[in-house]
Amino acid sequence: MKTTGNDKSKDTSTSKSKNQDATSILKADHKLVDTLFKEFEEAKSNKRKKELVDEICKELTIHAQVEEEIFYPAVKTALRDHELVPEAIVEHGTLKDLIAAVKGKEPDGDMYDAKVKVMSEYVKHHVKEEEQEMFPEAKGTKLNLVDLGDQMLKRKDQLAKEYA
Repeated sequence: MKTTGNDKSKDTSTSKSKNQDATSILKADHKLVDTLFKEFEEAKSNKRKKELVDEICKELTIHAQVEEEIFYPAVKTALRDHELVPEAIVEHGTLKDLIAAVKGKEPDGDMYDAKVKVMSEYVKHHVKEEEQEMFPEAKGTKLNLVDLGDQMLKRKDQLAKEYA
């Protein structure tokens, strides 16, 4: 995936990065979105804010779909989980509502900025739970995280093309 225009974010195109474990791929997504949120906080023009929000929404939408289709089902089965994955899926539902509140909308002042700020804080909370709880537990299973990562990269590439 590539970020828009002239920002400082790095190209995170997935087609070149095979044989990464699934949690490393997801952590890279988390880092990219965190960078985009930070750039939003520093953005002065409405045009730049809209570009960043469009990119944030795209990245989060693709990330969530890949987790829900590939990563979460595998982790749920491997862990015999009845808490972490269902909670993450519920959090994704709320995140989708937050995305819908800003996606494609023109920045119109304080309320728009507040919605993006709340989305940023919500994502940080979700990321913390995944990285501190779910990912370590997943690594402790017999899941082949590299194979899972390859499946995720293929799906991310498909979704990025569909999103364009």
